[in-house]
Amino acid sequence: MKINFKSLTFQVIVAMILGVLFAEFYPKQGADMKVLADIFVKAIKMIIAPIIFLTIVVGIAGMGDMKKVGRIGGKALLYFEIVSTFALAIGILFANVFHPGTGVNGHAAHGDISKYTKAAEEGHGAMDFIMKIIPDSFVGALTEGELLPVLFIAVLFGCALAGLGQRGKGILDLFEKLSDVFFRIVNIIMYYSPIAAFGAISYTIGKFGVGSLVSLGKLFGLTVAGMAVFVILVLGAIAKYYGFSIIKFIKYIKDEIFLVFGTSSSESALPKMVEKLEQYGCSKSVVGLVLPTGYSFNLDGTNIYLAMSALFVAQAFGVDLSWGQQLTLLGVLMLTSKGAAGVTGAGFITLAATLAVFPSVPVEGIALLLGVDRFMSTARAITNLIGNGVATVVISKMENEFDPNRVVETDSLGGQSTENHISGTKHFDKTASI
Repeated sequence: MKINFKSLTFQVIVAMILGVLFAEFYPKQGADMKVLADIFVKAIKMIIAPIIFLTIVVGIAGMGDMKKVGRIGGKALLYFEIVSTFALAIGILFANVFHPGTGVNGHAAHGDISKYTKAAEEGHGAMDFIMKIIPDSFVGALTEGELLPVLFIAVLFGCALAGLGQRGKGILDLFEKLSDVFFRIVNIIMYYSPIAAFGAISYTIGKFGVGSLVSLGKLFGLTVAGMAVFVILVLGAIAKYYGFSIIKFIKYIKDEIFLVFGTSSSESALPKMVEKLEQYGCSKSVVGLVLPTGYSFNLDGTNIYLAMSALFVAQAFGVDLSWGQQLTLLGVLMLTSKGAAGVTGAGFITLAATLAVFPSVPVEGIALLLGVDRFMSTARAITNLIGNGVATVVISKMENEFDPNRVVETDSLGGQSTENHISGTKHFDKTASI
């Protein structure tokens, strides 16, 4: 099997291996490498808002039919709620069966959690959630970096533009061209991704060390196992029902998975996922509406992490939550998990907000998770990425907006790809867009 040294997968893997070795021999310098990852994530976040805005507007306006927009949006939200509930249930089930917090001395928790509790105190109630969706200004939604306000103004703008009919065609054409420009910017930024992966892994190993997994290894292992069960069984069953293989789909998006693994941010892969899903066969309009929305409403990995970590902290402090309280926990998490950003630390803040609802569980117990949160952040980001990709394919198939003749097949090392069309066959080098 020929290795493509120019492929993103190969470069990111090599960068991560080098990062681990560098941090093992030079831990202090490795911990200082975080800035390399921060630069990449900041550059990606710089263009996330305009890409989401343009993608949703073009998707909605391109449909033209508002009934269709409402139908797709409704199906997507219903799907998100059902699948998110399964994710939360798996987290609660694993915590109850395996008791990861039992035997852990919660009172020994130490660490500065003030930035998380302070962020959590800013409001996670129903009205706070609604008010955060509506931005203070139209332009502010695009500059502040929060996903929900961008979704809100994009849906409004898309619906208004679709309502203009032919009069809005010029604006729609302009937005499509602007979208191409921003995706070209993504391709330029992606050249830097192996360096970012090196920096992120060096920081993680240098600051926490591989040994940091030992003290909380049970929780980490169970969380990853829960996410694997969710992906293989739940998402696998859904994929099989809709006629595609979850394993083959994961293989297809492996470049994006390795990118998320290196940067610990699912947002870093969002622009490329838009392109990949369109190449896979999903219609541009469905991808534009479903995928960005999923980043706020379909955080499967985050849900598993939140449910399991909340019960872990309770068990560590010897607090026995009844099944009624755990059902309440599930309901609270259904609210607090919505809108959590796909970057490192967001799940931690949401966990602090969730535990604040249960006075018997000390919020300071989240300090127990400080050492291992970075690792679990990566796991939940990857699960979120896969979950949103599957959701987009499923909704496309529900709406008969999936063209199986456009499925792109890639080799296992990210080499050349072939995109099949009804009218013929188009060959292209996948690495050209890296």
